[in-house]
Amino acid sequence: MQTLRPMKISESLSFWAGVALVATLSSQAVTAQDTTNFPTLGTVVRLAPELDAVLDRDAKIEVLSSGFDWAEGPVWVAGDAPGKGYLLFSDIPPNQVVKWVEGEGASIFLEPSGYTGVGSYGGEPGCNGLLLDAKGQLVACEHGDRRLSVLTQDGGKRTLVDNFEGKRLNSPNDATFKSNGDLYFTDPPYGLPEKWDDPRRELDFCGVYRLSTDGKMTLLTKEMTRPNGIAFSPDEKILYVAQSDPEAALWKAFPVNEDGTLGESRVFFDATAMVGKHKGLPDGMKVDSAGNLWATGPGGVHVFSPSGVPLGRIDTGEATANCGWGGDGSVLFITADMYLCRIQTKVKGAGH
Repeated sequence: MQTLRPMKISESLSFWAGVALVATLSSQAVTAQDTTNFPTLGTVVRLAPELDAVLDRDAKIEVLSSGFDWAEGPVWVAGDAPGKGYLLFSDIPPNQVVKWVEGEGASIFLEPSGYTGVGSYGGEPGCNGLLLDAKGQLVACEHGDRRLSVLTQDGGKRTLVDNFEGKRLNSPNDATFKSNGDLYFTDPPYGLPEKWDDPRRELDFCGVYRLSTDGKMTLLTKEMTRPNGIAFSPDEKILYVAQSDPEAALWKAFPVNEDGTLGESRVFFDATAMVGKHKGLPDGMKVDSAGNLWATGPGGVHVFSPSGVPLGRIDTGEATANCGWGGDGSVLFITADMYLCRIQTKVKGAGH
């Protein structure tokens, strides 16, 4: 039997990127912007002087590409040189993953992305949150197929998990890896055609789960009405979870026990009063190396100190779905409704 060496992240994704692109050549490409002279939108709202330590006063929100239905789940794929690589993100309604390359623009990377059934499946059938595993393989939270999948090195998908105790998941939304390889994810009903009232729903709650490296599924909590974005603090002692419930739009912080389970939660920040006054709800988020939380919600991307003090907002003027670190680790890519944006920061994402 031939022994295969492990692929680097760039090698692994480059291989099946070619497979995916060949498979979608017949699809109409999304609008590309092959320029480095990008327009800007929105504004940075400064709420505390500490924001100056993480974001320049003249930092601009650049629009890299547009024309998407609902952009989500940005993840950076590193290249062979520092800062080189490309971004992948979901466009959920058309059931696609899009690839953006500096100087080349956007193109369809994978289609279908989250629903492989026959006929239509509601308004949000595609995948949502995206991330890379330790092998550099793309892991996706799939709405329509109601599972977490991994796109393997030979181009084929493998199901990581699609049920809890024999009952199908609602529609996995976002996920994050712990350093030991365990996968933590949220499971609200947004991908079901009729959302919470869908007759296909089999679970009577929206859970936060852990999928251990041995394949064991653990329900960590079902206390959150609409769990959404999820991220660890740099030391992995805290798990942050967003709740995209307009009646209780907030972020919770859970202490992480030594066995990987969660302790009693506390409200990290409550933005319910902002709902209706600003576009958006608590959604995707990331953490920087200093422990600050960059969390999408009403009014754009909120920047919180580790203690929950709001430092400012990156206000795109649109409902802002998610964000992710890329480039050399200090560029924050933002998906805001129909836009893919970025802003240069003065920090690096946790893990970079």
